[in-house]
Amino acid sequence: MIISESGFKTEQLNYSRVRDAYANNESAIKELLRRNSINEKSFSIYLRAFKQEKLIELWVKEFSVDSYKLLKTYSVCKKSGDVGPKRKQGDKQVPEGFYHIDRFNPKSKFHLSLGINYPNKSDRILGNENPGSDIFIHGACETIGCMPITDIKIEELYVFCVEARNNGQSTIPITIFPCKLADESFLDLKANYENERAHIGLWTDLKKAYDLFDQSKKLPRIDFLPNGRHRILAGK
Repeated sequence: MIISESGFKTEQLNYSRVRDAYANNESAIKELLRRNSINEKSFSIYLRAFKQEKLIELWVKEFSVDSYKLLKTYSVCKKSGDVGPKRKQGDKQVPEGFYHIDRFNPKSKFHLSLGINYPNKSDRILGNENPGSDIFIHGACETIGCMPITDIKIEELYVFCVEARNNGQSTIPITIFPCKLADESFLDLKANYENERAHIGLWTDLKKAYDLFDQSKKLPRIDFLPNGRHRILAGK
């Protein structure tokens, strides 16, 4: 969804860490966008995270086109938990599923951070009565359920997200996968966790979204169902 956010960047730049992030990264970001033929004033972004591989992918597209291109890949510098969704407070798990960035924290304990809207509708249906909260992509290199990418890298990603938001992208989606869900990896995952029926249901939904995006580079449409599963439709 594109909604004018002309004051968002100005508000963020009131914070010294954000100003420093721009000073350190703005020129390189503009050059990277230029080399990829992306207009810096009219782009939106999509994030894909892979827990097992410890990677976060930054995908970018211009407003006038539907398909994304991979622009950057960030390494998650410290892993928390194991394969499988987060289901309760204190389990140290990184969530898995379909989310979006819901907070920009310029005063984070971990330099800068981008909040993820965990728990989502599915998590609230399938999780513990106390599912936990406060899941972030952040700086530093320590975690108990978040995705740290170091101070240097969070500065760059934070600026990308501020720019996308300021361009009018009100919702920045992020899909968190247990791993890259190529066919062989998906079969291995199901075999290794054959007794975890709820996990396999979620992974089946994630696999469908993974395949649709890999085939078209267009965001699939995600509908949350009353049983905690998802309806996955091809993007237009």
